[in-house]
Amino acid sequence: MPVNRWEGAARLVGLGWYVGICIVLGLLGGFWLDGKFGTKPLLTIVGLVLGLALAVYGVYRMILPGIKGDRK
Repeated sequence: MPVNRWEGAARLVGLGWYVGICIVLGLLGGFWLDGKFGTKPLLTIVGLVLGLALAVYGVYRMILPGIKGDRK
C-alpha cells in the first residue's frame, strides 16, 4: 500500500520542527546559563552542540523504521 503523499509531507514538516526546536532550545538554554554564570559564549556554544546532537539523534531514530522497511 503506497504511503499517502500528505502523510509523508507532514512527517517531513514534523522532522523540521523537531530539529529547529532542539537547536533553538539548546541555544536559548546556553545563552541563559551564560547570563547566569558570566561565561559568555562558552555555554551558548555547548547548548548549540547539545541541541545539534539531540536533533541528529532524534532524526536518526525517526527515520530508522523507514530505512529498515517498517511502516508502523
